[in-house]
Amino acid sequence: MNSIQQLFQKKDKNLLSIFFTAGFPELHGTERIISELGSNGVDFIEVGLPYSDPLADGPTIQHSSSVALKNGMNLDVVFEQLQSLKDKNTTPLVLMGYVNQIIKYGEDAFCQKVIDCGIDTVIIPDLPMVEYETHYKALFAKYGITNVFLITPKTPDERIRKIDELTEGFIYMVASSSITGAKGEISEQQIDYFERIKSMNLKSKLIIGFGISDNTTFTKACEYGNGAIIGSAFIKSLDKDGVEGTAGFVKSIKGE
Repeated sequence: MNSIQQLFQKKDKNLLSIFFTAGFPELHGTERIISELGSNGVDFIEVGLPYSDPLADGPTIQHSSSVALKNGMNLDVVFEQLQSLKDKNTTPLVLMGYVNQIIKYGEDAFCQKVIDCGIDTVIIPDLPMVEYETHYKALFAKYGITNVFLITPKTPDERIRKIDELTEGFIYMVASSSITGAKGEISEQQIDYFERIKSMNLKSKLIIGFGISDNTTFTKACEYGNGAIIGSAFIKSLDKDGVEGTAGFVKSIKGE
């Protein structure tokens, strides 16, 4: 049982996950950000690997990736930072990156580094399902790594059922057919989508992301999923208020 599955055994409602890009706003801020998020009650943390072409991300996270890369962040530095806090951190971490990063680093070397950091769950948005089934499923299983699949309003039911069968942690339920970033209130169209997925009675836990940015959208998302991920809004908070603003940001999302 991986760290996310263990988390779901303790808590399976109103889960709050926060995403940040490693190396933003400062190269060596990763440990402090994770510590602040964990101490302020975030249930699990999504660590983004900065990438030059983050195709799932909107302007805010693209900007954070660009800054992180200019700061000198790369996979070796990320892994070194994460490994240094392995024995200090008690909040489950999920690594988010892209297939090209894995291939370029070396698939086995990448997986070994992930495990060495105490991480057992990854999100690879551009990993084709056929590639997962024919290659990465066995590779990840070899190292004890769980892959998280994404679904969107346009994902056919048949594919969702297949993803549900392959899922061991949770399904990342993308709230809209677009890139990341705040989009205001959750629309009726999105509610219809949430209800459609809920009515499918999937076995997997559902964590909703993309466009979740405040207490209102977080609370609404939690009505239809087990929790939600907030990224762009936190990146903006880091940009404006620094790490010092983390406690206030998390409290505002929780409505405290």
